[in-house]
Amino acid sequence: MLDPALAQQLSAYLTKIVEPVELVSSLDESTASGRVADLLDEVASLSAGRVAHVRTGDAARRPSFRVVRVGTTVEVEFAGLPLGHEFTSLVLALLQVGGHPSTAAPELLDAVRGLTGEHHFETYFSQSCQNCPDVVQAL
Repeated sequence: MLDPALAQQLSAYLTKIVEPVELVSSLDESTASGRVADLLDEVASLSAGRVAHVRTGDAARRPSFRVVRVGTTVEVEFAGLPLGHEFTSLVLALLQVGGHPSTAAPELLDAVRGLTGEHHFETYFSQSCQNCPDVVQAL
């Protein structure tokens, strides 16, 4: 699904993952679900065992998947096929859920650490949005 240059670049990024990650997909019989499954299989195959694709998700939105740090509640959920600018968001989610430090400004990270309580963020993207990766990283 990914062109060879992009696959090679992604493989290099995935070496930065320090905590095991699962891509937990919720799929149906649609063509879109098949494409999501193919992408997740390919990402996992490029990760040298750092990322696994498991098809045990039970989300209402299909196709969708969660990027989960194994053994924790740290996760990011995607609905649909993240290509284009959304692919950058997926790479950032893989890295950060996998324990690679954020490149966000220290002041922003300190402000986030200072939040109390439980928070749930739901973000939607536009195919024409150039800022989606920045928004995903900030969240």
